Amino acid sequence: MHWLQTSTTGLLLLCAVAIAVLLFLIIKVKLEPFIALFISGIGLAVAAGLSVEQMVGTALASKESLIETGFGGVLGHIALIIGLGTVLGSLLERSGGADVLASKLIGIFGERGTPVAMGLVGLIFGIPVFFDIGIFVLAPLVYVAAHRGGRSLVLYALPVLAGLSMTHAFLPPHPGPTALGGLLGVDLGWLIIMGLLCGLPAFAAAGILFPMWIAPRVQVSVPEEMLVAETEAEQEQDRTPVAPVSLALVLGVIAVPLVLILGATFGTMLLDPGRLLSVLTFLGNPAIALTIAVLLAFWLLGIRRGMRLEEISEFTGASLRPVGMILLVVGAGAFFGSVISATGVGAALAEVLADAGLPVLLLAYVISCGLRIAQGSATVAIVTTGGIVAPTLGDGYSQPELAVIAVAIAAGSIILSHVNDGGFWIVSRYFNLTVKQTLATWTVLETVLSVTGFAAAAVAWAIV
Repeated sequence: MHWLQTSTTGLLLLCAVAIAVLLFLIIKVKLEPFIALFISGIGLAVAAGLSVEQMVGTALASKESLIETGFGGVLGHIALIIGLGTVLGSLLERSGGADVLASKLIGIFGERGTPVAMGLVGLIFGIPVFFDIGIFVLAPLVYVAAHRGGRSLVLYALPVLAGLSMTHAFLPPHPGPTALGGLLGVDLGWLIIMGLLCGLPAFAAAGILFPMWIAPRVQVSVPEEMLVAETEAEQEQDRTPVAPVSLALVLGVIAVPLVLILGATFGTMLLDPGRLLSVLTFLGNPAIALTIAVLLAFWLLGIRRGMRLEEISEFTGASLRPVGMILLVVGAGAFFGSVISATGVGAALAEVLADAGLPVLLLAYVISCGLRIAQGSATVAIVTTGGIVAPTLGDGYSQPELAVIAVAIAAGSIILSHVNDGGFWIVSRYFNLTVKQTLATWTVLETVLSVTGFAAAAVAWAIV
């Protein structure tokens, strides 16, 4: 046992066994991912010989335990950001911003360019809105566009899905990239920059070029009941006395936090210390920037347009309910990573990488891909990979380099979505696809998005 706890090979073997146990608990036992991550982390800590005081602390000691530092460290960084981002998304959703965005873009691009317009809707609306919520909101617009266009539903659905998936994987304030900011110590401004630089080419390949090629080969019609349901929903919406929202307002609210965060990032790079830099740093803190955007959205998208405070409170509160499970998964993943660091597995892995000459970027992507394919959850793949890779990085990487590594992990977390991924079944259900058709469209789209995103990250890595 001593050999396992002290040798490089032994530590790596313990880590491999812990990951195998994690996958078994999630895939076979069907345990909640955050419980599986916690159990695997505790098991690795015990097997590696960490003391009880290190793992759980004592009643008398003031030193924090791995459980407290692992969970608390990353949640202190991301909990407020994810919560505020969720509230902002719910306000944009309820305001009818998606309908305005879609109608304006379709008007600009015309009937032939409707698939491109739908992709841009998914891309823009996906910045503040969770992936599955984005599907629920935008699916009716896809049905209408496909019905009017008279072509396969696939041609209009895939661009939207590519936009939603790209933003969900690559950009804050979504849980995965936000968690990576905490795990790897990356400024969210750099994550936004690198996420856009790598994600936009991936979106173009997966959301524009691929749908044009696959749509003629997979003919899918819009179910009649979907169109009927949408008509009834529109009639119900017409009875709600709320003023219409403008496109400029929707884009402005989405842009506010991004501009403030990027302002702080570029200010740090370009300005000398002083009052202006202090103001930019304060306003560009992600929590402050999102709070400002949420307050603006409360007034401009809600109260000013006739919504009651009780109504706003009700739907924003409802939007936060799924966040608890996300935060538990991220916290448990961070704990797993803390155990990996404390046991020396990270140092052992760094030693092996140095000897083998394997690039850390490729390692991060491959590990993330493997975890994604094995258990299905992108968030679990991200936080577990972040926990494994973070201890190997040390202090030798710049913020842009760390952001590119985060993008590589994010890219791996979306590859090859198949039957063990909840998103696979949501896409199948909402867009009238058989399992075979979903594999030929959605699964390939996610893989193109992943591979192209990683290729862009590799180019960025060579430059930075």
